[in-house]
Amino acid sequence: MKVIVVGAGVVGTMHAWQAVERGHEVVHIEREAEARGASLRNFGQIWVSGRAGGEELDTALRARELWEDIGARVPAVGFRAIGSLTPVRGELERAVAEAAVARPDAAARGYELLTPAEARAVNPALRGTFDAALWCGRDAAVEPRTAQLALREALLATGRYTFLPHREVREVVGENAVRDDHGDTHTGDVVVLCTGAWLSGLVREVAGAIPVRRVRLQMMQTDPLGEPLTTSVADADSFRYYPAYASKALDALNAGQAQDPTAAAHRMQLLMVQRLDGGLTIGDTHEYEHPFAFDTLEDPYEHLTRVVESLLGRPLPRVRRRWAGVYAQCTDTTRVVHRQRVRDGVWLVTGPGGRGMTCSPAVAETTANELGW
Repeated sequence: MKVIVVGAGVVGTMHAWQAVERGHEVVHIEREAEARGASLRNFGQIWVSGRAGGEELDTALRARELWEDIGARVPAVGFRAIGSLTPVRGELERAVAEAAVARPDAAARGYELLTPAEARAVNPALRGTFDAALWCGRDAAVEPRTAQLALREALLATGRYTFLPHREVREVVGENAVRDDHGDTHTGDVVVLCTGAWLSGLVREVAGAIPVRRVRLQMMQTDPLGEPLTTSVADADSFRYYPAYASKALDALNAGQAQDPTAAAHRMQLLMVQRLDGGLTIGDTHEYEHPFAFDTLEDPYEHLTRVVESLLGRPLPRVRRRWAGVYAQCTDTTRVVHRQRVRDGVWLVTGPGGRGMTCSPAVAETTANELGW
């Protein structure tokens, strides 16, 4: 079988991976020299802890298994089974963490509630004050800026993979074929459009209005911390945004403890991961209203700096870079992905939201199974 994959972000790359793994030939088309969107502008977290139960959690757990296998075979993706800690302060935040540990699926997520001393034994860099910490042993991390490059090198080594950069697909031509802006037609047994947050142009033409929206975020990265940050770190505001933490305790937190005004205005939470070079990737904000601003605003960065310094108990290293990114999210946020046949032999896969890096291997595996690859 010959599979045409359009879009070289992590979702497209994982579809190419699945096809090659199953013995098929892949032609992979990307409009840039390489992917430059949400697949690079994220934390690199394989984030099981906050996922909703049911299909979303099952997908994340399966993806976690696949990432670990890929990481063993392609070490340059930078897979680390580091887990995560969410420090909490006060009874209201602690109650949400306790409710999470009491979930029926807590063991599958690797949830434990740790004392400050236990949390610091896991992650000694957390020298700030907090009352307890929610540990999730199933969380992991990869290197978002290099993972796709490493996967592409592994795919090229198979001899069944062709990468075509600097080609924008403009048209679906009949069945199982697309035409790019060079005028070349690419025909296969199946075409998979993995266009990420690019929802206009070709996508609108072939799929019409789809139940997917774009979300903008801001993030930053620091100079090396100078010591290991041995886990991912979140703050208790993440409880307000991830479905796994829904509970009466969360209702009480929302009613009894307002977010910091800056965090509330920008729909913020702290997520933080250490990169292999020692720097910290820190974020994030959420903006849903179009048209998006082109500015990166300083207030969110200042808020995140305060939160991080309160947990580390030390000044944040110099900020090396700041950026904004846009990802595609299903408007029904309970859906893991939007998968749609738009023509005979042509499928659109988009809208995983903030789950793209986490869930992409399992999303691609499901596509491959459903299409009978």
